[in-house]
Amino acid sequence: MAGHSKWANIKHKKGKADAAKGKLFSRVTKEIISAVKQGGPDPKANPKLRLALQKAKAANLPSDNIERNIKKASSKDQSDYFEMTYELYGHGGVGIIAEVMTDNKNRIASDMRIATNKKGGSVATPGAVSFNFDRKGIIQVTSDVDEETLFEMAIESGAEEFENDEGLYIITTEPDELYQVKESLESKDITVSDANIEMIPKTFVECDEEKKQQNLALIEWIENLDDVDAVYHNMTL
Repeated sequence: MAGHSKWANIKHKKGKADAAKGKLFSRVTKEIISAVKQGGPDPKANPKLRLALQKAKAANLPSDNIERNIKKASSKDQSDYFEMTYELYGHGGVGIIAEVMTDNKNRIASDMRIATNKKGGSVATPGAVSFNFDRKGIIQVTSDVDEETLFEMAIESGAEEFENDEGLYIITTEPDELYQVKESLESKDITVSDANIEMIPKTFVECDEEKKQQNLALIEWIENLDDVDAVYHNMTL
């Protein structure tokens, strides 16, 4: 993976996510409920549920929570969730993408309008921002393993790119191969500390300090919305 600025931006987002583990649990819980609503409670017959359960396991969501939410999703009283992506223009031409999972589209639309009214920026038309991002699987490995050995394992497992960022190994995959590569590495006794699908910027925008702080304030506001699960941007930090 070329350059460190790309990973610096991911680390900023991940640091926010790690500080709010409850939000991560909320995301995987909603994915489980949505998968069961759409394809039933049997993971063998429901690929979307299998993927949601893999994510729940990676997030260390307790087994009791998983079972309870599968049963909960089978109830007619349980609302389904909609996956949505909001694209926004920040300050100084910065692109922002918010991944949303909600049971109320009107609520999140109102929340986004309030965010831009309070912190500036504007909601963009679909595709206006996302064209500048690639959707990729990102695997983090912190195992005490020889770098060359891990590189060979990752490439043989189907990874696209490999980076050593100060002892943190970053492995990039196509989105639909993320869990295949993860499971292949784990079968070789490699400890995977995190595995997620991320939006990776193709190009970055330089901002002066004032616009940088304005963008960070807008991003933080959006991250704190209940229905928002992840926020990505292409601002150089």
